[in-house]
Amino acid sequence: MSLSLSAPHGVALRWRFNAAPLLPWLVPAALILAWQIGSDAGWITRRTLPSPLSIANAIAALAWSGELFHHAAISLQRAVLGFVIGGTLGLGFGVLNGISPLASRLLDTTLQMLRTIPHLAIIPMVILWFGIGEGAKIFLVAAGVFFPMYLNTYHGVRMADAGLLEMGRVYRLSGWAVFWRVILPGAMPSVLLGVRYGLGIMWLTLIVAETISASAGIGYMTMNAREFLQTDVVLAGVLLYALLGKLSDVAAKVLERRCIAWHPSFAAQREG
Repeated sequence: MSLSLSAPHGVALRWRFNAAPLLPWLVPAALILAWQIGSDAGWITRRTLPSPLSIANAIAALAWSGELFHHAAISLQRAVLGFVIGGTLGLGFGVLNGISPLASRLLDTTLQMLRTIPHLAIIPMVILWFGIGEGAKIFLVAAGVFFPMYLNTYHGVRMADAGLLEMGRVYRLSGWAVFWRVILPGAMPSVLLGVRYGLGIMWLTLIVAETISASAGIGYMTMNAREFLQTDVVLAGVLLYALLGKLSDVAAKVLERRCIAWHPSFAAQREG
């Protein structure tokens, strides 16, 4: 949409407003508006589902007291540590099994068997191994992140362009040069897809992990509010998880634009 303004001395000023960035937020805004209208009309009881204004007031009160930022910082620290540990291990094993047939035959079957075990189902064992401290929570997050990173990295490395690999051999590139110039760039779209999947599982796992006798964090805040029937605080915690998940996905997209802007399919998608 463009607006044209007339300035003195016959100078025409044109102000352009691009509404495209607002389109993804239209549906959430409409749902929140309908939610508020339903609450005001009495169609939705505030005891079971508080209105958006009530949740906003709860968030403002938590932010004013500093409690919101304290719990959010602790949850973010756990999420980042778990993602770094699980993502690094998944990336390393994916690259190793992708470039080495021997390592793939030796390790991939075991990893695939472990992948079928829901990592949240072993919470009692995790408590026995690590206790109820930070180690258990970080381990669960790392376990959840590991397999998306491993599978996507392994797939990306194995799908390296055979023509480019042959060209590297013709030009007598060393093994490291072929890896850095051919294999890794070709695998990067798949690796970044694993990053996005891993970030989503990271927050889903953290929600459950923070219910394990935690004394701080967003999960602790919501569980404590549930005991006192503070449903507005519970939903505030859920929305905070959603906001952090959205921000992490935006960060992954920024990383994607920086790392694979050269990729033909990515460039075509951006132009479209």
